[in-house]
Amino acid sequence: MHPSQSVQPEAHVSEEHVVNKTLDSINERIRKGKAVVLTAEEMTKAVSEMGKVEAAKEVDVVTTGTFSPMCSSGMLFNIGQRGESMRVSQMTVNDVPAYAGIAAVDCYLGATETSLDDPLNKVYPGEFKYGGGHVIEDLVRGRSVHITASSYGTDCYPRRSLELDVTLEDLPFAQLLNPRNGYQNYNVAVNLDDKIIYTYMGPLKPGVRNANFATAGCLSPLFNDPLFKTIGLGTKIFLGGGVGWVLGPGTQHNPSPPRTERGVPTRPAGTMMVRGEMKNMDGRFLRGVSMLGYGCSLAVGLGVPIPVLNEEIAWYTGVSDEDIIMPVKDYGEDYPKGSPRVLAEVSYADLKSGQIELMGKKVQTVPMTSYMLSLEVAETLKSWILEKGFTLTAPQELLPSS
Repeated sequence: MHPSQSVQPEAHVSEEHVVNKTLDSINERIRKGKAVVLTAEEMTKAVSEMGKVEAAKEVDVVTTGTFSPMCSSGMLFNIGQRGESMRVSQMTVNDVPAYAGIAAVDCYLGATETSLDDPLNKVYPGEFKYGGGHVIEDLVRGRSVHITASSYGTDCYPRRSLELDVTLEDLPFAQLLNPRNGYQNYNVAVNLDDKIIYTYMGPLKPGVRNANFATAGCLSPLFNDPLFKTIGLGTKIFLGGGVGWVLGPGTQHNPSPPRTERGVPTRPAGTMMVRGEMKNMDGRFLRGVSMLGYGCSLAVGLGVPIPVLNEEIAWYTGVSDEDIIMPVKDYGEDYPKGSPRVLAEVSYADLKSGQIELMGKKVQTVPMTSYMLSLEVAETLKSWILEKGFTLTAPQELLPSS
C-alpha cells in the first residue's frame, strides 16, 4: 500500500483492549508521585521494545513538544483606563499596530504585524526586523514597551490620545491567544523556479537546491494523537513556558486528509487554537522571528501531555520519525497559484538526516523547527508532571476527527 493511501487506522489496532485506564486514575498516580511519564521520543523506543500492550500497562503519560514559528499567534490585552476614560480606535506598541476595534482599551496584537517605522524596510522594501512577535517576546522578558493610542472621543470616553511606557506587569490583562498552532504535518517547501524566493518557510534557492520543513517529528503533539482521541476544549498544555489551554480546533483544521496505517496524516491536517496567561510565560519559549524578504512571526514552544489510557493510544504515541510522511511542494510557481502539486513524499527521518533525494539529485534539508528546544519542551512538561504534580484535564469537546 502506498503510504499516502487513505485507510481506516483503527483496523490496525482493532484487537480487544486489555488495558483500560481512566484519567482520574492517572491523575491519582501523579498526585501520589507514582506516575510513569515518558517523552514522546522515549515512548517511541518503549513501544518498539516492549509492544503497545506492555507499554500501555507501564506508561501513564507521554509528553510531546514543538518549538517552531507559528504565524497565527498573538496577544489579547487590556491597558486599563489611565485617568480620563478612553475608547481606543488606533494603537501601536513599539510602533507595531495593534487592532483596537474591540472595546474601550482592549486590543489584539498579531505576531506577523510589522513595525511602521522599521529602518530595514526603508532600505530593503518588504524586509522587516521587528514585529508583533518581537513585542510579545520583549514583554515576556520583562522589557518596557512604548504604547501610543488615539481616539475620536465620545461623551462617555472623552480622551483622544495617550502615550505611555509599560511592562507586562503593568497590564491588567495579557493573554497569548493563538488561532492556529501545532500543525499536524505540513509541506516540505522547494523552489523549481530559476531565481531565489523568500517565503514564510524561509529563503528557497532556485533549481531545488534546498528543502525547508517544519515539524518536530515524533515529538510533535498531534502526531502522537493523530485521531484526536484525547485533545480538545479544556486540555491543559505547556504554552510559551507557562500553562496554557486548548480552546478547540484551530483555523484551517483539516481532520480528513489521507492517512497511513498508523493514523498519521500525509498532508497538512489538524491544528489547535490555544491560549495562556502571558505573565507566567518564559522568553526562552517565545521568540520574535524575522524572516528575510517575508516578514515577522513568533516561534512558540507548545507541548501537550497525552494520557496513555489503553494500548491504542500507546500505539499512536509510539510513532517514529520513519512513520511520518510529508509532502514536497513547489513554492516557486505552484504555491502562489493556490494549487501546489505534490512532487514527492519523504519521511521525517530522511529530512532530519540533512538531505533527501528529489528529482534525481541530493537536496539539502533545512529545519524551521528547533528539535533541541522541542525536546526541551517535552522534557520540561515531563518534569512538571513528576515534580510539580501537573495533572491532566479531560477535554469537554474533542478536536473534530472527521
